[in-house]
Amino acid sequence: MFLQDDQEFGTAGGAIARARTTRVFPSIADPRREPNLGRVGVGRIDWVPDLGARIGSLDWWRGLATCAALCAVTWALSPGIKPLVGAVPAPLAGAEWEEARAQGITAIAHGATTGRRMAANDLVAPLAEAPERPTIDLSATLGDGDRLDRVLIRSGVGRGDAEAAAALVAQAVPLDAIGAGTRIALTLGRRPDRTVARPLEALDFRARFDLGLALKRTATGLALQRNPIAVDTTPLRIQGLVGSSLYRSMRAAGVPAKAVESYIKAIASRLSIGRDIGAADSFDLIVERQRAATGETRIGDLLFAGIDQGRRKVQLVRFGPDGAGSGAAEDDRDATDTARAGWFDANGQTERRAVSGMPVSGRITSSFGLRMHPLLGFTRMHKGLDIGAPYGAPIHAMTNGIVAFAGRTGGYGNFVKLIHGGGMASGYGHMSRIAVASGTRVRQGQVIGYVGSTGMSTGPHLHWEVWKNGAAINPRSVSFASVAQLSGASLRAFRAKVATLLAVRTGG
Repeated sequence: MFLQDDQEFGTAGGAIARARTTRVFPSIADPRREPNLGRVGVGRIDWVPDLGARIGSLDWWRGLATCAALCAVTWALSPGIKPLVGAVPAPLAGAEWEEARAQGITAIAHGATTGRRMAANDLVAPLAEAPERPTIDLSATLGDGDRLDRVLIRSGVGRGDAEAAAALVAQAVPLDAIGAGTRIALTLGRRPDRTVARPLEALDFRARFDLGLALKRTATGLALQRNPIAVDTTPLRIQGLVGSSLYRSMRAAGVPAKAVESYIKAIASRLSIGRDIGAADSFDLIVERQRAATGETRIGDLLFAGIDQGRRKVQLVRFGPDGAGSGAAEDDRDATDTARAGWFDANGQTERRAVSGMPVSGRITSSFGLRMHPLLGFTRMHKGLDIGAPYGAPIHAMTNGIVAFAGRTGGYGNFVKLIHGGGMASGYGHMSRIAVASGTRVRQGQVIGYVGSTGMSTGPHLHWEVWKNGAAINPRSVSFASVAQLSGASLRAFRAKVATLLAVRTGG
């Protein structure tokens, strides 16, 4: 218990200090003071003090006496139950002992006979060699540039069986048409001895997406079995909003990356992707799709690319020579029909622009018009453009056409002339090497030769000329955009294809 008296004293300068005097009165429970047993009641005595503290004090001896008394009372009141003794089994002897010792794990030096039941007796005859399996199931993979018979031989098939199997497969599909990575399941049979290869008992693989082939050995030899696989060729149509990003929106809708790239290239030929297409516009595309009955799906090329802007709708359809139809209408096509293998709008018209401003990457060293000839030393008409470029740089066709001439001619050196239709023609001279032949068709951007310095030339460059109805004109004044319009049987086939594609439902 603590009592405190507070007194205040004033000091100079107005400061006030507070002095505290404290008087402490000892408590009865204070362990530092020995209690007076005569003056303290029995009920307030601590009979169970901590025996680990104040050893030797009066409280400690009192606690020790209490502990000893409790132990004596506990021993006196114990019931006196005797402990239970477990029964000891009788020791083994005779045959039982031998049996137990045979099944136990003991050191051999102590007389162990572990494993005696696994030892061979007189009825067991040792084998000279391990027997072979009756059949072996294997799996092989056709590599890039590999052949079917070589794969079979590496898998352990005899050369005769491998060649016979390849000949049977060739009757169903060309061996070169079997794609790399094709897995082949093999079953090899029993052989008379180890010195010969195992015979081919069975073979199974998928030769095409729609055809599986199996070979089985019969009494007369290997027999081929064709297993056609049903394939649904309904195209896949996907539609959606352009949103903030045309590419991301199409990919989020499930369009394959390759189809997205083809779509953007096709639409970019008519619209500016960044300027003309808005977030509220809708895209529409159709791609080839094959779904096999076995569950596999294969996505092909882009067939239809469309975009709906509300006020304007663009619909482009891929149409090539294989779908252009045939007949009399095909006989009167000119060089502009080479644009046929491309994207056409719904009216059957297509437009192709030049891939770049010049047929070769370089700088103009001599323009169209009068100039002083560097070799002849007098002024004469320069009927084309001279484009300086590194030796061997590729030269591209500015637009589709037919090769009217490809060879060496006068001062032009190695020279190629292309007929583009509509009275237009172009020539490319001083080539180091020509990459096309006369009479062949070339497409826009196709490499037709390489920069050189043949003929009357002072260094590697390309001499490029353009003619309109036989007269030379400035190549820089010509727009090499070609327009092709389908007609006749080709137009009818195109319209039928458009109707078929537009009838495909979304999600197909």
